[in-house]
Amino acid sequence: MRHDADRFDRPVQFLNGRFDIKLSTADSGGKIFVVDTVRSGHGGPPLHYHHDQDEWFLVQDGRFRIQVGEALHELGPGDTILGPKGIPHAFLNLTPAARLLVAFLPAGSMEAFFAHALLDPRSEEFRALSRKHGMEVVGPPLSL
Repeated sequence: MRHDADRFDRPVQFLNGRFDIKLSTADSGGKIFVVDTVRSGHGGPPLHYHHDQDEWFLVQDGRFRIQVGEALHELGPGDTILGPKGIPHAFLNLTPAARLLVAFLPAGSMEAFFAHALLDPRSEEFRALSRKHGMEVVGPPLSL
């Protein structure tokens, strides 16, 4: 698969970026779901946690501030961090353009979440969609 391509040629625009599926839930029998996020501006998701998934991040380009629990980390290209299930986490793109690879283990219904997540992350509809897919929003997005 090409570096700048979605697995199904259906990238999703969400949270200041383009989300390209790299490894589908179906490809892995539900063990993992991997999405490449090409960030086109500052921003990121609200502080949230997953009931059943660990979320692993790999910074490919740019710089990110990532919160896991109470700790804030600044990461650059090649750096990784894990957001374990049950622990609140969020990220913020610190550079005008950046790229972050994200893996969900196990996949759960995260692929379906991204297919429908075109909502304002501050809305009650977004919170309800998150709950439907095993996540709880517990705070606002990180800010500069």
